[in-house]
Amino acid sequence: MSQQTHTADKPRFISTRGSAPDLSASAAILQGLAPDGGLYMPDRPLGDIAPAASYAQTALAVLQAAFGEDYEAEVLQSIADKAYNAQRFDEKQIVPLRRVGDRHVLELFHGPTASFKDLALSVLPPLMAIARQRLAPDREILVLTATSGDTGSATMAGFRDMPGIKVIVFYPEHGVSPVQQAQMQRMAGDNLRAVAIRGDFDQAQRGVKQIFARAQDIAPQCLLSSANSINIGRLIPQMAYYLHAAHQLGEGAKPLFSVPTGNFGDIFAGALAGQSGLSLSGLVCATNDNRVLKDVLDTGVYDRRRPLHKTLSPSMDILVSSNFERAVYAAAQGDAAHVSGLMTELEREGHMTLPPQVLGRLRASFSAASCTDEQALLTMRAVYERHGYLPDPHTACAWQALDDISGRGAPNQPAVVLATASPYKFPQAALSALGLQVPNDAREQLLSLSRHTGIPMPRALDGLFDQPVLHDEVIDPDDMAAYVQRRATAW
Repeated sequence: MSQQTHTADKPRFISTRGSAPDLSASAAILQGLAPDGGLYMPDRPLGDIAPAASYAQTALAVLQAAFGEDYEAEVLQSIADKAYNAQRFDEKQIVPLRRVGDRHVLELFHGPTASFKDLALSVLPPLMAIARQRLAPDREILVLTATSGDTGSATMAGFRDMPGIKVIVFYPEHGVSPVQQAQMQRMAGDNLRAVAIRGDFDQAQRGVKQIFARAQDIAPQCLLSSANSINIGRLIPQMAYYLHAAHQLGEGAKPLFSVPTGNFGDIFAGALAGQSGLSLSGLVCATNDNRVLKDVLDTGVYDRRRPLHKTLSPSMDILVSSNFERAVYAAAQGDAAHVSGLMTELEREGHMTLPPQVLGRLRASFSAASCTDEQALLTMRAVYERHGYLPDPHTACAWQALDDISGRGAPNQPAVVLATASPYKFPQAALSALGLQVPNDAREQLLSLSRHTGIPMPRALDGLFDQPVLHDEVIDPDDMAAYVQRRATAW
C-alpha cells in the first residue's frame, strides 16, 4: 500500500507513485503534477455528496467535499456562484439533460468555449489564484497545457487577464478542428499564448511533462502548473455533472453513462462520483480509431506502440491517456509502488501488462467500445433524422458505444450519453454527416450548418472569425522547453 500517512483532521492529496510529499488541496492545485511524475489523488474517500437543485449548488457540494478543509465555505460559494450563471453559460440549467429517443443526452457544451472543458475550467482558475495568494504571493505562475482541441481555448478563457498567472497552450498543428484552432488563435488576453507544434497531442503532452520534470532548470523564476486534467483541481469539479444528471433523472435512477474518452479524466470523474454516493449501472469508455483504452480493458495490455490516427473526433486522438494512471491506482487499491513500476514500464518500453486483479477491478467499473469515423458520421445522420438531434463526432462515438454494449447495462435503467462539444465546433463533420455540401471556409461551414439545421449557434462561436489572429507561432516539439524558458524570462 501507499507509504503516505493518513491525517485525521485534514484531507491531503497524495501522488499515485508514492514518492512525493502529500500536500494540501491548494498546494496540489498549485503544483499540478507531482514531482515524482505521479498524479495527485485524495488520501481518502470524499464521502457521500448530495446533489442539489441547481448546478452551482451541486458543484459547491463537490468542492466542499474535496477542498473544504483548505478553502473557506464562503470562498467556495463565491467561486461556484461566479462560475455557473447565465452570464457565462447559454443555458439556465448549465448542463441540461435532453431526452433523445429512448436515451438521455447530457449537454456539457453551453459554456464560454462550447465544450465540456468549460465546466471545470470555470473553477480551476480562481482556485489556483487563491492558492497562489496564500502560498506564493511573490511568485508568478506559468500554466502549461497540452491540448487535443478543447482544453486549450477553455484554459485561455478561464485564465484570461488573471493577475500573476500566465498561460501557454501547446496544440498539434494539424490535430485540431479549424474552429478549435480559431478559438485558440483568436483569444485575446495579454497573459495568453497558444503555440502549435509540428507533431501530435502525445508529443505535446510528453513535452509538457518533461518541462515539469526540469522546472528548476527551465523556469526557476516561475511556479509551473497545469490546467490539464492531470491537475486535481481540474478533475474533481467534473464529478458535479454526473451527480447533477442523476438528480435530474430522479430518485431511484441508476444511470449507465457513455463517455467520449481521450485522456480518461472525464470518465474517471464519473468513477469518483460513483465512490461518493452516485448509484451507477456502469461507465462506458467510448473511443475512436485510437482504441488503446478499449484494448487495455479487453486484454489487460496497454500498448502505445501504434500509429496515431487523425480522426473526426480529435479530442480523442490520444495514445497516452494520463488519467488512466489514476484509474490503475484506484484499481490497485492505493499500491503506489506497484503503480510507479507499471507507469515506468509504459514510459520506457511503450507498453505495460496489468495484473489480473487490477484488470478485474477496472472491468468492474468500466466497459469500452470503439467507433470509426464512418460509424460516427452514420450515427450523427441517423440520430438527426430519427430524433431531430445533431450530436458532434465525439458524442456520436458515445452514442454508438451504447449500441455496441447493449445488453450489458442494467435493464430498465436510463442510458445517458455525455455530449462533450457542440456540433458547431466540428461543422465540416456535421455537414458531411448530413450529406450537405461542405464549403472550404470554416466561417462558411458554420453559417451553412446554421442555415440547414436551424440549431442555434453557440454564443461562444458567434462572430469568431471576425476576430483577428493573435497567436500564430509554430514550433517543433523539441523546441518546447526552449520556448517556455524564453517566455518565462521575457513575456
